Amino acid sequence: MAKHDLDPNYLDPNFEPVVNHSGNTSFASVLTARMQRRTLMKGSVGAALASVMGMGLVGCSDSDDDNGSTTGDVQSSTELGFKPVAVSTENRVVVPEGYSTETFVPWGTPITGSYPEYRADGTNTGEDQEQQVGMHHDGVHFFPIDQKSGGNSSTEGLLVMNHEYINQGALHANGPTRAADNGNVRPADEVRKEIAAHGVSVIHIRRDSNGAWDIVFGSPFNRRITGNTEMDIRGPLRGYSKLITAYSPNATQTRGTLNNCAMGPTPWGTYLTAEENWHGYFATADTERPREYVRHGVNDNSRYDWELADTGADEYMRFNVTTTGASSAAEDYRNEANTYGYMVEIDPFTPESKPQKRTALGRFGHEGVIFASAKEGEPVVCYSGDDSRFEYIYKFVSSKPYHAATAGGYLLDEGTLYVARFNADGSGDWLALDLEDADFADKVAAAQGTLVGDIQFDGFENQADVVVNTRLAADIAGATTMDRPEWGAVDPKTGEVYFTLTNNSNRGKEGFDDVNAANPIVENATGHIIRWTEAGNDHTATSFDWDIFVFAGEQGTETVVDGEAVVTLDDTNIFNSPDGLWFDYNGRLWIQTDGSDAAPYQNNMMLAANPVTREIKRFFVGPVGCEVTGVVSTPDVKTMFVNIQHPDGNWPNAAEDRPRDATVIVTRDDGGVIGA
Repeated sequence: MAKHDLDPNYLDPNFEPVVNHSGNTSFASVLTARMQRRTLMKGSVGAALASVMGMGLVGCSDSDDDNGSTTGDVQSSTELGFKPVAVSTENRVVVPEGYSTETFVPWGTPITGSYPEYRADGTNTGEDQEQQVGMHHDGVHFFPIDQKSGGNSSTEGLLVMNHEYINQGALHANGPTRAADNGNVRPADEVRKEIAAHGVSVIHIRRDSNGAWDIVFGSPFNRRITGNTEMDIRGPLRGYSKLITAYSPNATQTRGTLNNCAMGPTPWGTYLTAEENWHGYFATADTERPREYVRHGVNDNSRYDWELADTGADEYMRFNVTTTGASSAAEDYRNEANTYGYMVEIDPFTPESKPQKRTALGRFGHEGVIFASAKEGEPVVCYSGDDSRFEYIYKFVSSKPYHAATAGGYLLDEGTLYVARFNADGSGDWLALDLEDADFADKVAAAQGTLVGDIQFDGFENQADVVVNTRLAADIAGATTMDRPEWGAVDPKTGEVYFTLTNNSNRGKEGFDDVNAANPIVENATGHIIRWTEAGNDHTATSFDWDIFVFAGEQGTETVVDGEAVVTLDDTNIFNSPDGLWFDYNGRLWIQTDGSDAAPYQNNMMLAANPVTREIKRFFVGPVGCEVTGVVSTPDVKTMFVNIQHPDGNWPNAAEDRPRDATVIVTRDDGGVIGA
């Protein structure tokens, strides 16, 4: 999630107040226990850490037999065969020698309908935007065009990407009309355009004989999914009373998906898009807010004032979730925000299909979702982070087994949702958020009538109530508060699970959570990457062993295992605020950043890591002011697609006044494998 404010009148795009005041267990108090394995960061931040912790951290040493260590053959395939690039302050993309880039499908590119051309003066209408590529490109995936028949084309496919939020100043010809300056209303077409700039784009693309990529215009696969697209509610919350709205009195449907950050391709070839900081799109005048809103920060201040559109139409009124005052049932949208906060499944090969909100995966600020390798006859397993300070990491295990011939989204409708507890001795536990689980039921009973954070807890009426209150349930279960868990990635060779913990400037401050073993840095400004191995290398297991893969930071920052520095950052690989994370098809780990662009880090970047040796090299630096977010390649790993979000100035076209989010295509000049 971006942390830049491109428009001086624009609200902080994070829009994420700290809303977890549960006081869940911090493990600093048990770090004096005897430890078998230890991980420690050194450097300027590490020195401060040492003064607080007094010792190293627990983790899974690379020398351990049970941590999924890879073979020599695997190591050779994950070597980094490029010369690292330096940090940059230039307003352009920088890649290593022997590589080339070009920009592709920038915001406003026409892809469907009547194909309205992008107007550089900002005068495209809301209807136009519904037919054009959205704004603020984020998570992305390439689906080979022959995937359904078992193929793996690297020359044609569907490029599917998220559009997280917007730059209002660039979106409109003269900037947005502020409600406060316009009789407390906003022009409806401005609102329509802003809603349409969110969501997902499905783009049919093809490479010609000269190696150039282009859109397949007129393809039936080209599609826009926006903040107004009709969607089905699936899983345990389908039909639940707390999701009833005027639009869907039986709580089976809703409209739109918003703040789409990372994503996850499913084992059966569909696309899951994440609803991250969705809470800021809604406003309520209630002084007594339901706990479903309190725990997410829904309040009287919406991000864009969509509820004040001057037509009064329900597609805009629905963003007012005040629980009282509706003049009729047709205007009652008090539960509208409860229909957001999910992973949304889209079938890119079936353009007439409705997106499905898969509620069993939990309701929170999903950064994305990542699947473990699906095995025939076994449950499907996926992981998701809740991208906010002091929130949690979750795992879902399906009730039904995976069978390649029949697999589909139904596998995500029934199962067990777990939340992670990272113990100080390097072990971890998955805590079931299920009323039929005896341990969780006992904790729920013990919490009855107590104050859980800011919420007076009066129990859960059923399992659906647990799911719609996933964060509260995790508080009660005793999960470990994390430093903004964002993207995850599962090593395709070892099964190890990696997660970025971007940063947390409040960690250790007075009134906020103390440090813990998995999040050991006071006022963690630069972040780190954590990883774990499930017990028995079984992703359905309820315990795991973890370590810290790398601490981000300045030159000299060390990650130490058993007294030896396994990573020492230098000019070739300093970075801060790791965000995007992806394993390519050869097992290299790609790390993208969204943090400070001040010295020594400069513009945000993408690095490549060898997960076996922990060697890290800077591969890509973005233009000024951007976040580098979203990466995927073709199956042959010879074309890479990297998304650039919220660039400053007039990137990528110096002749235009407005910045345009865009995808960057990266290739090797010799036609070889990226990163090799």
